[in-house]
Amino acid sequence: MAPNLFQEGSAPAELAVAALQLSTPPHPALLASIIIPAKNEAETLPATLAALATQLDLAGKALAPELFEILVLANNCADATAAAARRFAAAHPALAVHVVEIQLPPAEAHIGRARRLLMDAACRRLEEVQRPQGIIVSTDADTIPAPTWLAATLAEIAAGADAVGGRILTPGMAPVTCTVRRSHLRDAAYRLLCARLESLLDPDPADPWPRHHQFFGGSLALTPAAYRRVGGLPVLPYLEDEALRHALRRHDLRVRHSPQVRVHTSDRQVGRVAVGLSWQLREWARLSAAGTEPMVESSTHLYAHLKLRGKLRRLWQSREHVASCPTYHAQYAELATALACTTPELMQQLLSAETFGQLWEEVAAQRLPRYPAVMVPLGQALLKVRQLLRTVETTPEGLSPADPAGM
Repeated sequence: MAPNLFQEGSAPAELAVAALQLSTPPHPALLASIIIPAKNEAETLPATLAALATQLDLAGKALAPELFEILVLANNCADATAAAARRFAAAHPALAVHVVEIQLPPAEAHIGRARRLLMDAACRRLEEVQRPQGIIVSTDADTIPAPTWLAATLAEIAAGADAVGGRILTPGMAPVTCTVRRSHLRDAAYRLLCARLESLLDPDPADPWPRHHQFFGGSLALTPAAYRRVGGLPVLPYLEDEALRHALRRHDLRVRHSPQVRVHTSDRQVGRVAVGLSWQLREWARLSAAGTEPMVESSTHLYAHLKLRGKLRRLWQSREHVASCPTYHAQYAELATALACTTPELMQQLLSAETFGQLWEEVAAQRLPRYPAVMVPLGQALLKVRQLLRTVETTPEGLSPADPAGM
Protein backbone atom coordinates (compact mmCIF):
# COMPACT_ATOMS: atom_id res chain seq x y z
CA MET A 1 0.00 0.00 0.00
CA ALA A 2 1.39 3.40 -0.96
CA PRO A 3 1.87 5.78 1.97
CA ASN A 4 -0.86 8.28 2.71
CA LEU A 5 0.95 11.21 4.31
CA PHE A 6 -1.09 14.19 5.38
CA GLN A 7 0.97 17.23 6.26
CA GLU A 8 -0.72 20.44 7.31
CA GLY A 9 0.94 23.68 8.35
CA SER A 10 4.46 22.36 7.82
CA ALA A 11 7.27 24.45 6.41
CA PRO A 12 8.20 23.79 2.76
CA ALA A 13 11.59 22.32 3.75
CA GLU A 14 9.88 19.86 6.09
CA LEU A 15 7.41 18.93 3.38
CA ALA A 16 10.20 18.22 0.93
CA VAL A 17 11.83 15.80 3.35
CA ALA A 18 8.81 14.15 4.92
CA ALA A 19 6.03 14.09 2.35
CA LEU A 20 7.67 11.94 -0.30
CA GLN A 21 9.98 9.65 1.62
CA LEU A 22 8.43 6.50 0.21
CA SER A 23 8.62 3.35 2.29
CA THR A 24 9.04 1.13 -0.79
CA PRO A 25 12.59 1.28 -2.16
CA PRO A 26 13.16 1.69 -5.91
CA HIS A 27 13.71 -1.40 -8.03
CA PRO A 28 17.43 -1.95 -8.76
CA ALA A 29 16.69 -1.85 -12.52
CA LEU A 30 14.86 1.48 -12.31
CA LEU A 31 15.58 3.76 -15.30
CA ALA A 32 12.74 6.26 -15.15
CA SER A 33 10.81 7.82 -12.29
CA ILE A 34 7.64 9.35 -13.72
CA ILE A 35 6.02 12.10 -11.67
CA ILE A 36 2.40 13.26 -11.86
CA PRO A 37 1.12 16.20 -9.79
CA ALA A 38 -2.64 15.87 -9.50
CA LYS A 39 -5.23 18.20 -8.05
CA ASN A 40 -8.89 17.27 -8.46
CA GLU A 41 -8.11 14.91 -11.35
CA ALA A 42 -10.13 11.83 -10.36
CA GLU A 43 -11.80 11.79 -13.79
CA THR A 44 -8.71 12.20 -15.96
CA LEU A 45 -5.90 10.54 -13.98
CA PRO A 46 -6.91 6.89 -14.67
CA ALA A 47 -6.48 7.41 -18.42
CA THR A 48 -3.01 8.87 -17.87
CA LEU A 49 -2.03 5.91 -15.72
CA ALA A 50 -3.47 3.45 -18.26
CA ALA A 51 -1.31 4.98 -20.99
CA LEU A 52 1.75 4.61 -18.80
CA ALA A 53 0.90 0.99 -17.97
CA THR A 54 1.01 0.08 -21.68
CA GLN A 55 4.30 1.73 -22.65
CA LEU A 56 6.27 0.03 -25.44
CA ASP A 57 9.91 -0.02 -26.43
CA LEU A 58 10.95 1.27 -29.86
CA ALA A 59 10.57 -2.23 -31.30
CA GLY A 60 6.93 -2.35 -30.22
CA LYS A 61 7.39 -4.70 -27.28
CA ALA A 62 6.02 -4.00 -23.81
CA LEU A 63 8.45 -2.16 -21.55
CA ALA A 64 9.50 -4.23 -18.56
CA PRO A 65 7.61 -2.80 -15.55
CA GLU A 66 10.71 -2.81 -13.36
CA LEU A 67 12.30 -0.17 -15.60
CA PHE A 68 9.98 2.59 -14.46
CA GLU A 69 7.83 3.73 -11.59
CA ILE A 70 5.05 6.30 -11.20
CA LEU A 71 4.87 8.83 -8.36
CA VAL A 72 1.49 10.51 -7.94
CA LEU A 73 1.07 13.48 -5.61
CA ALA A 74 -2.57 14.27 -4.93
CA ASN A 75 -2.39 17.69 -3.32
CA ASN A 76 -5.22 19.76 -1.86
CA CYS A 77 -7.88 17.67 -3.57
CA ALA A 78 -11.60 18.05 -3.04
CA ASP A 79 -12.37 14.87 -4.98
CA ALA A 80 -11.23 11.23 -5.01
CA THR A 81 -7.99 11.70 -6.97
CA ALA A 82 -5.88 9.68 -4.53
CA ALA A 83 -8.49 6.93 -4.29
CA ALA A 84 -8.64 6.65 -8.09
CA ALA A 85 -4.86 6.31 -8.25
CA ARG A 86 -4.84 3.67 -5.52
CA ARG A 87 -7.56 1.67 -7.29
CA PHE A 88 -5.45 1.70 -10.42
CA ALA A 89 -2.37 0.61 -8.48
CA ALA A 90 -4.28 -2.27 -6.89
CA ALA A 91 -5.48 -3.42 -10.32
CA HIS A 92 -1.92 -3.32 -11.72
CA PRO A 93 0.25 -4.98 -9.04
CA ALA A 94 3.20 -5.46 -11.42
CA LEU A 95 3.45 -1.70 -11.92
CA ALA A 96 5.12 0.43 -9.24
CA VAL A 97 2.57 3.18 -8.59
CA HIS A 98 3.24 5.22 -5.44
CA VAL A 99 0.44 7.51 -4.30
CA VAL A 100 0.93 10.30 -1.79
CA GLU A 101 -1.89 12.51 -0.54
CA ILE A 102 -0.98 15.84 1.00
CA GLN A 103 -2.53 19.13 2.05
CA LEU A 104 -0.12 21.93 1.24
CA PRO A 105 -0.46 25.24 3.10
CA PRO A 106 -2.19 27.93 1.00
CA ALA A 107 1.00 29.77 0.09
CA GLU A 108 2.55 26.52 -1.19
CA ALA A 109 -0.52 24.97 -2.82
CA HIS A 110 0.55 25.47 -6.43
CA ILE A 111 2.00 23.45 -9.29
CA GLY A 112 5.57 24.63 -8.73
CA ARG A 113 5.71 23.27 -5.18
CA ALA A 114 3.88 20.03 -6.06
CA ARG A 115 6.12 19.31 -9.06
CA ARG A 116 9.25 20.21 -7.06
CA LEU A 117 8.35 17.77 -4.28
CA LEU A 118 7.83 15.01 -6.83
CA MET A 119 10.98 15.74 -8.84
CA ASP A 120 13.09 15.86 -5.68
CA ALA A 121 11.74 12.46 -4.66
CA ALA A 122 12.31 11.01 -8.15
CA CYS A 123 15.87 12.32 -8.17
CA ARG A 124 16.66 10.77 -4.79
CA ARG A 125 15.29 7.41 -5.89
CA LEU A 126 17.32 7.34 -9.10
CA GLU A 127 20.45 8.32 -7.19
CA GLU A 128 19.76 5.51 -4.74
CA VAL A 129 20.05 2.93 -7.55
CA GLN A 130 22.99 4.82 -9.12
CA ARG A 131 21.51 5.34 -12.57
CA PRO A 132 23.48 8.08 -14.41
CA GLN A 133 21.40 7.46 -17.55
CA GLY A 134 18.19 7.35 -15.55
CA ILE A 135 15.61 10.11 -15.95
CA ILE A 136 13.18 12.15 -13.93
CA VAL A 137 10.13 12.34 -16.20
CA SER A 138 7.22 14.72 -15.75
CA THR A 139 3.71 14.55 -17.14
CA ASP A 140 0.32 15.85 -16.06
CA ALA A 141 -2.83 14.17 -14.82
CA ASP A 142 -4.89 15.28 -17.84
CA THR A 143 -2.31 14.06 -20.37
CA ILE A 144 -2.04 10.86 -22.43
CA PRO A 145 1.52 9.83 -23.35
CA ALA A 146 2.04 8.07 -26.68
CA PRO A 147 2.87 4.34 -26.47
CA THR A 148 6.61 4.92 -27.04
CA TRP A 149 6.78 8.16 -25.05
CA LEU A 150 9.08 6.79 -22.39
CA ALA A 151 11.26 4.75 -24.76
CA ALA A 152 11.73 7.72 -27.08
CA THR A 153 12.69 9.91 -24.14
CA LEU A 154 15.23 7.38 -22.92
CA ALA A 155 16.65 7.14 -26.45
CA GLU A 156 17.26 10.90 -26.57
CA ILE A 157 19.07 10.76 -23.23
CA ALA A 158 21.15 7.80 -24.44
CA ALA A 159 22.05 9.88 -27.52
CA GLY A 160 23.57 12.57 -25.29
CA ALA A 161 20.78 14.89 -24.16
CA ASP A 162 20.71 16.10 -20.56
CA ALA A 163 17.04 17.06 -20.81
CA VAL A 164 14.19 16.37 -23.23
CA GLY A 165 11.05 18.33 -24.00
CA GLY A 166 8.28 16.36 -25.70
CA ARG A 167 5.79 17.55 -28.30
CA ILE A 168 2.52 18.36 -26.54
CA LEU A 169 -0.58 18.10 -28.72
CA THR A 170 -4.30 18.47 -28.01
CA PRO A 171 -6.99 15.96 -28.99
CA GLY A 172 -8.15 18.14 -31.90
CA MET A 173 -11.80 17.21 -31.50
CA ALA A 174 -13.03 20.72 -32.31
CA PRO A 175 -13.41 21.56 -36.04
CA VAL A 176 -10.80 23.80 -37.62
CA THR A 177 -13.55 26.40 -38.04
CA CYS A 178 -13.58 26.75 -34.22
CA THR A 179 -11.89 30.09 -33.60
CA VAL A 180 -9.98 28.89 -30.53
CA ARG A 181 -8.66 25.80 -32.31
CA ARG A 182 -7.73 27.91 -35.33
CA SER A 183 -5.79 30.32 -33.11
CA HIS A 184 -4.07 27.38 -31.45
CA LEU A 185 -3.03 25.82 -34.76
CA ARG A 186 -1.76 29.11 -36.17
CA ASP A 187 0.17 29.87 -32.99
CA ALA A 188 1.76 26.39 -33.06
CA ALA A 189 2.70 26.87 -36.71
CA TYR A 190 4.36 30.19 -35.87
CA ARG A 191 6.32 28.70 -32.94
CA LEU A 192 7.54 25.81 -35.10
CA LEU A 193 8.62 28.16 -37.88
CA CYS A 194 10.49 30.25 -35.32
CA ALA A 195 12.19 27.07 -34.08
CA ARG A 196 13.26 26.40 -37.67
CA LEU A 197 14.63 29.93 -37.93
CA GLU A 198 16.56 29.41 -34.71
CA SER A 199 18.05 26.15 -36.03
CA LEU A 200 19.41 28.02 -39.05
CA LEU A 201 20.72 31.18 -37.38
CA ASP A 202 22.02 29.70 -34.12
CA PRO A 203 22.25 25.93 -34.61
CA ASP A 204 22.59 23.70 -31.57
CA PRO A 205 24.31 20.34 -32.25
CA ALA A 206 22.44 18.86 -29.29
CA ASP A 207 19.07 19.92 -30.72
CA PRO A 208 19.20 19.57 -34.51
CA TRP A 209 16.34 20.05 -36.92
CA PRO A 210 13.72 18.63 -36.96
CA ARG A 211 12.85 19.87 -33.50
CA HIS A 212 10.02 21.79 -31.85
CA HIS A 213 9.57 24.59 -29.33
CA GLN A 214 8.02 23.02 -26.21
CA PHE A 215 9.48 22.23 -22.79
CA PHE A 216 6.49 22.01 -20.48
CA GLY A 217 5.45 19.93 -17.50
CA GLY A 218 3.20 17.70 -19.59
CA SER A 219 6.29 16.11 -21.16
CA LEU A 220 9.75 16.93 -19.89
CA ALA A 221 12.61 14.82 -18.62
CA LEU A 222 16.13 15.29 -17.33
CA THR A 223 18.89 13.30 -15.70
CA PRO A 224 19.47 13.48 -11.94
CA ALA A 225 22.87 15.07 -12.64
CA ALA A 226 21.26 17.85 -14.69
CA TYR A 227 18.60 18.34 -12.03
CA ARG A 228 21.22 18.73 -9.30
CA ARG A 229 23.36 20.98 -11.49
CA VAL A 230 20.60 23.59 -11.81
CA GLY A 231 19.52 23.35 -8.17
CA GLY A 232 16.23 21.58 -8.85
CA LEU A 233 12.95 22.86 -10.22
CA PRO A 234 12.33 26.56 -9.48
CA VAL A 235 9.40 26.80 -7.06
CA LEU A 236 7.00 29.18 -8.83
CA PRO A 237 3.19 29.24 -8.82
CA TYR A 238 3.22 28.81 -12.61
CA LEU A 239 5.64 28.62 -15.55
CA GLU A 240 8.01 26.61 -13.37
CA ASP A 241 8.80 24.48 -16.42
CA GLU A 242 9.88 27.54 -18.41
CA ALA A 243 12.10 28.59 -15.52
CA LEU A 244 13.66 25.11 -15.50
CA ARG A 245 14.46 25.36 -19.20
CA HIS A 246 16.12 28.74 -18.63
CA ALA A 247 18.21 27.24 -15.82
CA LEU A 248 19.31 24.36 -18.04
CA ARG A 249 20.30 26.82 -20.77
CA ARG A 250 22.16 28.99 -18.28
CA HIS A 251 24.35 26.00 -17.41
CA ASP A 252 24.93 24.97 -21.04
CA LEU A 253 23.17 21.66 -20.53
CA ARG A 254 21.99 19.83 -23.64
CA VAL A 255 18.25 20.30 -24.11
CA ARG A 256 16.58 18.29 -26.87
CA HIS A 257 13.13 19.23 -28.22
CA SER A 258 12.30 15.83 -29.64
CA PRO A 259 9.55 15.31 -32.24
CA GLN A 260 9.63 11.60 -31.37
CA VAL A 261 8.45 12.21 -27.80
CA ARG A 262 4.72 12.95 -27.86
CA VAL A 263 1.74 13.34 -25.56
CA HIS A 264 -1.83 14.55 -25.98
CA THR A 265 -3.13 16.86 -23.29
CA SER A 266 -6.58 18.15 -22.43
CA ASP A 267 -7.85 21.22 -24.25
CA ARG A 268 -10.13 22.18 -21.38
CA GLN A 269 -10.42 25.88 -20.65
CA VAL A 270 -10.78 25.45 -16.89
CA GLY A 271 -7.40 24.31 -15.62
CA ARG A 272 -5.54 23.92 -12.35
CA VAL A 273 -2.92 26.69 -12.73
CA ALA A 274 -3.15 30.46 -13.10
CA VAL A 275 -1.14 30.52 -16.33
CA GLY A 276 -0.97 27.51 -18.63
CA LEU A 277 -2.62 26.02 -21.69
CA SER A 278 -6.15 26.39 -20.30
CA TRP A 279 -5.47 30.09 -19.62
CA GLN A 280 -4.11 30.52 -23.16
CA LEU A 281 -7.18 28.85 -24.67
CA ARG A 282 -9.44 31.17 -22.68
CA GLU A 283 -7.41 34.14 -23.85
CA TRP A 284 -7.78 33.11 -27.48
CA ALA A 285 -11.52 32.70 -26.92
CA ARG A 286 -11.70 36.19 -25.39
CA LEU A 287 -9.78 37.76 -28.26
CA SER A 288 -11.94 35.98 -30.80
CA ALA A 289 -15.12 37.22 -29.14
CA ALA A 290 -13.70 40.75 -29.25
CA GLY A 291 -12.75 40.41 -32.91
CA THR A 292 -9.06 40.89 -32.05
CA GLU A 293 -6.16 38.91 -33.45
CA PRO A 294 -3.57 37.43 -31.03
CA MET A 295 -0.31 39.35 -30.74
CA VAL A 296 3.08 37.62 -30.82
CA GLU A 297 6.73 38.62 -30.84
CA SER A 298 7.78 39.89 -34.24
CA SER A 299 9.87 37.39 -36.20
CA THR A 300 12.02 40.30 -37.36
CA HIS A 301 12.79 41.06 -33.72
CA LEU A 302 13.46 37.38 -33.10
CA TYR A 303 15.73 37.27 -36.13
CA ALA A 304 17.83 40.13 -34.75
CA HIS A 305 18.27 38.36 -31.42
CA LEU A 306 19.09 35.00 -33.00
CA LYS A 307 21.62 36.58 -35.34
CA LEU A 308 23.33 38.29 -32.42
CA ARG A 309 23.27 35.15 -30.30
CA GLY A 310 24.70 33.04 -33.09
CA LYS A 311 27.59 35.46 -33.63
CA LEU A 312 28.24 35.65 -29.90
CA ARG A 313 28.22 31.87 -29.58
CA ARG A 314 30.82 31.50 -32.35
CA LEU A 315 33.08 34.00 -30.59
CA TRP A 316 32.54 32.23 -27.28
CA GLN A 317 33.58 28.92 -28.84
CA SER A 318 36.82 30.49 -30.15
CA ARG A 319 37.57 32.75 -27.17
CA GLU A 320 40.96 31.09 -26.45
CA HIS A 321 42.26 32.29 -29.84
CA VAL A 322 41.17 35.92 -29.52
CA ALA A 323 44.53 37.39 -28.55
CA SER A 324 46.42 35.83 -31.47
CA CYS A 325 43.99 36.25 -34.35
CA PRO A 326 43.17 39.65 -35.91
CA THR A 327 40.10 38.14 -37.61
CA TYR A 328 38.50 37.58 -34.24
CA HIS A 329 39.31 41.17 -33.23
CA ALA A 330 37.32 42.42 -36.22
CA GLN A 331 34.40 40.17 -35.33
CA TYR A 332 34.47 41.42 -31.75
CA ALA A 333 34.44 45.02 -32.95
CA GLU A 334 31.46 44.35 -35.24
CA LEU A 335 29.46 42.63 -32.51
CA ALA A 336 30.42 45.26 -29.91
CA THR A 337 29.04 47.95 -32.21
CA ALA A 338 25.77 46.03 -32.56
CA LEU A 339 25.54 45.70 -28.77
CA ALA A 340 26.44 49.36 -28.13
CA CYS A 341 29.54 48.60 -26.07
CA THR A 342 33.28 48.78 -26.57
CA THR A 343 35.34 45.87 -27.84
CA PRO A 344 37.30 45.56 -24.54
CA GLU A 345 34.02 45.50 -22.59
CA LEU A 346 32.66 42.71 -24.76
CA MET A 347 35.90 40.73 -24.59
CA GLN A 348 36.02 41.03 -20.81
CA GLN A 349 32.41 39.92 -20.46
CA LEU A 350 32.98 36.95 -22.73
CA LEU A 351 36.17 35.82 -21.02
CA SER A 352 34.73 36.12 -17.51
CA ALA A 353 31.54 34.13 -18.14
CA GLU A 354 31.59 30.50 -16.94
CA THR A 355 29.07 29.29 -19.53
CA PHE A 356 27.68 30.60 -22.77
CA GLY A 357 24.20 30.52 -21.22
CA GLN A 358 25.37 32.84 -18.46
CA LEU A 359 27.01 35.13 -21.02
CA TRP A 360 23.90 35.37 -23.17
CA GLU A 361 21.71 36.00 -20.15
CA GLU A 362 23.94 38.90 -19.10
CA VAL A 363 24.14 40.32 -22.61
CA ALA A 364 20.38 40.04 -23.04
CA ALA A 365 19.80 41.92 -19.80
CA GLN A 366 22.42 44.62 -20.34
CA ARG A 367 22.71 45.11 -24.08
CA LEU A 368 19.52 44.02 -25.81
CA PRO A 369 17.16 46.72 -24.55
CA ARG A 370 18.28 48.62 -27.66
CA TYR A 371 16.31 45.94 -29.56
CA PRO A 372 13.00 46.20 -27.65
CA ALA A 373 10.42 43.50 -28.21
CA VAL A 374 7.92 44.28 -30.94
CA MET A 375 4.50 42.62 -30.81
CA VAL A 376 2.58 42.16 -34.04
CA PRO A 377 -0.65 40.41 -35.09
CA LEU A 378 -0.22 36.65 -35.51
CA GLY A 379 -1.23 36.66 -39.17
CA GLN A 380 1.38 39.29 -40.00
CA ALA A 381 4.02 37.40 -38.03
CA LEU A 382 3.30 34.18 -39.93
CA LEU A 383 3.75 35.89 -43.30
CA LYS A 384 7.00 37.53 -42.20
CA VAL A 385 8.61 34.43 -40.67
CA ARG A 386 7.91 32.44 -43.86
CA GLN A 387 9.55 35.22 -45.86
CA LEU A 388 12.57 35.24 -43.56
CA LEU A 389 12.92 31.47 -43.78
CA ARG A 390 12.84 31.49 -47.58
CA THR A 391 15.62 34.07 -47.61
CA VAL A 392 17.78 32.44 -44.94
CA GLU A 393 17.45 28.98 -46.46
CA THR A 394 18.63 30.25 -49.84
CA THR A 395 21.41 32.52 -48.53
CA PRO A 396 24.32 30.60 -46.95
CA GLU A 397 25.27 33.40 -44.59
CA GLY A 398 21.72 34.50 -43.82
CA LEU A 399 20.44 37.95 -44.69
CA SER A 400 23.03 40.49 -45.68
CA PRO A 401 23.74 43.27 -46.04
CA ALA A 402 20.21 44.59 -45.54
CA ASP A 403 19.04 42.24 -42.82
CA PRO A 404 16.36 43.25 -40.28
CA ALA A 405 18.92 43.69 -37.50
CA GLY A 406 20.84 46.27 -39.48
CA MET A 407 24.06 44.25 -39.10
